Amino acid sequence: MTSKLTTKIERDDLFERRHDFWEKKWTALEREASEIRMGGGEARLEKQRARGKMSARERVAALIDSGSDFLELGLWSAWGQYEEWGGCPAAGVVVGLGIISGRDAVIVANDATVKAGAWFPATCKKVLRAQEIALENRVPIVYLVDSAGAFLPMQDEIFPDKEQFGRAFFNNARLSAEGILQIAAVMGPCVAGGAYLPIMSDESHIVEGTGSIFLAGSFLVKAAIGEQIENEELGGALVQADVSGVVDHRHETDADCLAKIRSQFAQLGTAGPGPYHRREPKAPSRPTGELTGVFPLDRTKPYEMREILIRILDGGEFDEFKENYGQTLLCGTGFIDGWAVGIVANQRQVVHKRTGTGERDKEVQVGGVIYSDSADKGARFVQLCNQKKIPLIFLQDVTGFMVGSRAERGGIIKDGAKMVNAVANSVVPKITIVVGNSYGAGNYAMCGKAYGPRFVFAWPSSAIAVMGAQQASQTLLSIQLRNRSPSEEEKAELLNSVRAKYEEALDPRYGASRLWTDGIIHPSQTRQVISHCLAVTSLGGEPGPFRTGVLQT
Repeated sequence: MTSKLTTKIERDDLFERRHDFWEKKWTALEREASEIRMGGGEARLEKQRARGKMSARERVAALIDSGSDFLELGLWSAWGQYEEWGGCPAAGVVVGLGIISGRDAVIVANDATVKAGAWFPATCKKVLRAQEIALENRVPIVYLVDSAGAFLPMQDEIFPDKEQFGRAFFNNARLSAEGILQIAAVMGPCVAGGAYLPIMSDESHIVEGTGSIFLAGSFLVKAAIGEQIENEELGGALVQADVSGVVDHRHETDADCLAKIRSQFAQLGTAGPGPYHRREPKAPSRPTGELTGVFPLDRTKPYEMREILIRILDGGEFDEFKENYGQTLLCGTGFIDGWAVGIVANQRQVVHKRTGTGERDKEVQVGGVIYSDSADKGARFVQLCNQKKIPLIFLQDVTGFMVGSRAERGGIIKDGAKMVNAVANSVVPKITIVVGNSYGAGNYAMCGKAYGPRFVFAWPSSAIAVMGAQQASQTLLSIQLRNRSPSEEEKAELLNSVRAKYEEALDPRYGASRLWTDGIIHPSQTRQVISHCLAVTSLGGEPGPFRTGVLQT
C-alpha cells in the first residue's frame, strides 16, 4: 500500500526568513541571468537585426512550438571566465531542449553578438554536451549556425584535443550513423573546420545574404593562392545551394528557414512509446512554492528531506525502501508529474542508528554523511530500480562518506565502492538535482557529473567541492604553514584569505560555468524540469542489460 508523507513544518517566522532569503538570492541570480541572455548587449543585437537577422534567442523562439517551454541548458557557461577578452556570456551559444512540431529536440544556436559567435573552450564543451544529450536519448538535434569559427587567440585550447572543436564533427558522424536526425541551418558565417558541422548533418539549409559557408574566407584565400574574391561569391547561399550543391535548401529570410525546419519535423515518423511508466499526474500535497521556506539558511544545518519530497512527489506519495536502515540515505519510489521514479536522497536531519534490540545505539549518525549501511542500502535500491526499469532521481546534499577508525573497520570503503559501482553501471535514466552540499566521493555515489546523469541541475543553495570550506581551509592552511611559525593574527588572516578563495568555488555559478551542472533552477521548478527531462530520456528506447563487475561483499 502506498504511504503518504506528512509535513511537520509550519509557516512560522523561521519559515518566512528562509523563504525571503532564498527568494532574494534567486531574484539576484535572475537579474544576472537576464544580462547573460542579452549576449553581446543591446547595441550588437540591434546591429544584427538591422542586417535582417534574428538574434539567437529569437530564432529558438520561432523554431519551437508556440506556448511550449524551452528548457535552456548551460546558461551560466563561461561565467567568470575569459575576462581578459571581455567575457563570453553563455559561452556564445544557446543550447536547450524544445518541442518542434510536437517532437522533442535538442537545439544549438550560435550567438553572433558574442565575439561573432566564435568558439571558446567553454563553447566546445557546451556543444559537445548538447550532442551527448541527443546521442544518449536518441533525440533529433538542430544546429542554427552563425559563427566565425574558433577564437584564434585561444586556438591551442580549442583545436586538437579529444574534448575540443573536432569532436563536434566526430559526433556528427556518430549521431548520423545511429539514425539520430541532425538538421543544420547556416544563418551567418560558417568558416573553416566549422563548415563540417552543417555539412555532416543529415540535412542542411542556408539563408540568402547572411549565410555563407567555406573552408577559407576571402582574406585567407588571397593570402594562400592570391585569388581575390568576395565572401558571398566565394561561398554564399546561391553558390553553395545552386552551384556546388553542398547545401540542400536555400531561403530568403531567417523566418522562412525556421518555418521550413518546423514543417520537416511535422513529417517525422512518430517516436515509439518509451519503456518507462507514466500515469495521470497529480499535484504534490504541499505547494512547491514552499520549498524555499523548507531549506535552511545555512547549508550545515539539518532539515528533514521528506519535507522536500512532499513538495515534489505527486500527492506526497512515497513508498520508502528500508525506512529504518541506513537512515542518512532516503530511498523509495513515487511519481513526479505522472512519471514513476526512484528517489535516492541524502537525509540531513540528525537521526539515531538503531540496534537489533530496538534500543538506540550510542553513536549518533550525522545527517548528510553516507555510512556503510546507507551505502549498502543505496546500492541495492539502484539495482532494484534497474531491474524494474524505473528512472532514478538523485537529490544531493552530501558531505561525503563517514571517516574514522570505526568506519574503516566496518568496511566503509567496501560499501561505498558497492554503491559507486551500482550507480556507474546503472542503465535507466538518472537525473541529479544538487539541493545543498555535494562534497568528495559523496558527489560520485550520488551521481555527480562524472557518473553519467542524463541531466544535472542545481538549486541556488548548492555547493560542489572536494570538501567543505571549513575543513578545506584548515587543511590548506596547515600545508602553507608547515615550515612557518606565524602569530595568531597572521594565522587568522591567512585562514580568512584561504577560506574566501575556496568559498568562491562553492558558488553554484562557478560549477554551472564549467558545466558541472546543466543549470541553476528555482526549487519550485524542480518538478517541471524533471518531468521535461524524463520525457526526453524516454525517447532513448529500452535500456541495455544492467551488469556490475566484481563487488566486495
